[in-house]
Amino acid sequence: MVNVKLRDDVRQYESGVSALEIAKSLGAGLFKAVCVCKIDGEVKDLRTPIEKDCAVEFLTFDDDEGKKAFRHTASHVLAQAVKRLYPNAKLAIGPAIDNGFYYDFDIEPAFSPEDLEKIEAEMKKIVKEDLKLERFELSPEEAIKLYEEKNEPYKIELISAHADKGEPISFYKQGEFVELCAGPHIPSTGVIKAFKLTSATGAYWHGDSKNKMLCRVYGTAFPKASELEAHLTMLEEAKKRDHNKLGRELEYFTTVDYIGQGLPILLPKGAKVIQTLSRFVEDEEAKRGWQLTKTPYMAKRELYKISGHWDHYLDGMFVLGDPYDESKECFALRPMTCPFQYQAYLNRARSYRDLPLRYDETSTLFRNEDSGEMHGLIRVRQFTISEGHLMCTPEQLEDEFKSCLELAIFMLKAVGLYDDVSYRFSQWDPNDREKYIGTEEDWDKVQGMMGRILDHLGINYKIGIGEAAFYGPKLDIQIKNVFGKEDTLITIQIDPMIAEKFGMEYTDRDGSKKNPYIIHRTSIGCYERTLALLIEKYAGALPLWIAPTQAILLPIADRHFNACDAAKEKLAAAGIRVEVDYRNEKLGYKLREAQLQKIPYMLVVGDKEADEGTLSVRKRGVGDIGSMSVDDFVASCVRDVKDLAIW
Repeated sequence: MVNVKLRDDVRQYESGVSALEIAKSLGAGLFKAVCVCKIDGEVKDLRTPIEKDCAVEFLTFDDDEGKKAFRHTASHVLAQAVKRLYPNAKLAIGPAIDNGFYYDFDIEPAFSPEDLEKIEAEMKKIVKEDLKLERFELSPEEAIKLYEEKNEPYKIELISAHADKGEPISFYKQGEFVELCAGPHIPSTGVIKAFKLTSATGAYWHGDSKNKMLCRVYGTAFPKASELEAHLTMLEEAKKRDHNKLGRELEYFTTVDYIGQGLPILLPKGAKVIQTLSRFVEDEEAKRGWQLTKTPYMAKRELYKISGHWDHYLDGMFVLGDPYDESKECFALRPMTCPFQYQAYLNRARSYRDLPLRYDETSTLFRNEDSGEMHGLIRVRQFTISEGHLMCTPEQLEDEFKSCLELAIFMLKAVGLYDDVSYRFSQWDPNDREKYIGTEEDWDKVQGMMGRILDHLGINYKIGIGEAAFYGPKLDIQIKNVFGKEDTLITIQIDPMIAEKFGMEYTDRDGSKKNPYIIHRTSIGCYERTLALLIEKYAGALPLWIAPTQAILLPIADRHFNACDAAKEKLAAAGIRVEVDYRNEKLGYKLREAQLQKIPYMLVVGDKEADEGTLSVRKRGVGDIGSMSVDDFVASCVRDVKDLAIW
């Protein structure tokens, strides 16, 4: 017999009982809903035999791990359907992702929308067959032989990458289909009642443009048809809000093929929003004791060697010259500002009285992102960021970390994104030591310190193993775009190691020399990404204070131009971003155009307004709010800004 802890209850079962059998004994509802389980904290298949005392937790589709296993199984159903219909297709990988799953296939030509319909129909047959998923293991040699017989080169490559460890390779079998996979999975294909293939696109193998372009099929899956329908409705709404579409239509940005992928052109509207945000950020940072710096966009490789970027981040950098020819000078565009701002600290000797020392910069950075990762303004190769670095003593660390977090929260509230974010405590992966600098003791110390700070501040965070920077752990403030794809918006990092590399010291009270702690932080993150998220959140109707055009004057006839010009001059002098529509069009047309452009205020000027020096005001989303003087309109705008932001 084995003792199984279930929440607060402990029950006895025969040794070898499966988690699925335990779930069935607990009730039909749980048995029907459960996807996978945790055995002593480790996610496992429900068919896993339990042969010793342990704690078991059951996970449904409502749990992240349950949802992941459910959708990963759906990707296997997709691959099985493709192999049935297109036997010559070669299999690559098929993971679950935030809002569904995908599978990469080597097939020519790529799948068309009509092909996806056929594949969906075959998937429905596989679900109806209710095939059991059975896990088994082979030695690396047996696994390679299996896939040589199946002529699956991508699987052979994946197995070969782990073959030197000599560990068994795990597989899952469902009917005639066998898939290389670590699992876990739901018990059978019959559980996947509702699914949809949403698109097919290109993706390079391993995300590297030097490799072959594969056909990536995206899909999503749910236990209930009603949940799928709600999700598809959400996707339709997301398409309307997608900044990559809406941002171009509203003329915030554009891209040009012969300039390059990930290098957007900010048009006047987009540039104005980013200028407004960056000025606001710089002014707020100055109020909080941050000092502005301006540093070069590039440096010799020697700088990056000291910082560690050359050894740990070279693939993500744009290098000017041969990085491996030490006989010639070689430069690289900066992927971050930290090693440059350290030179400001090193400009003269420092005392503990100088600390904390806070440097900020509106930094243009360059990162060699994979082409498959590019998306509108959310992931680009050149971007601008509100970057800062803070040097402090150990005693000051918690208060300064808190002040950085308070600044980030202030900015999130100001732009209206505060309620949309989550927090991730990004830690190192001790199994991937080459990715990081420092010793295990260094990482244990600083992660323990950061964990205590986050807990003391009451931050509700998830842990991300392997997501730390190579020099230290970080708090990532995460946000999702309209399609559910999660990215980091703001980050605050503790760095206990780089100061020593650069010889950054301060003289402490006892006269000893010490290395300061460094906090890397952004206050609003990447401006391009922030603009994209704002376009999506507000469907292009940006809050008044950051709208590129806050008001537009609409003369009814040519004779009203002079009155509009006079009003524009007064409004502009009061700081209102205002335009005049001089086109020879009817008022109704001008109003519709202004509404389509999401302009907050439309100010109509006719005979009455021209004679009285007033404006007939229409407010976006409200309609006609009456006639008022220019001064009264300015006062109304001020009230709106106070309502929309946090001042």
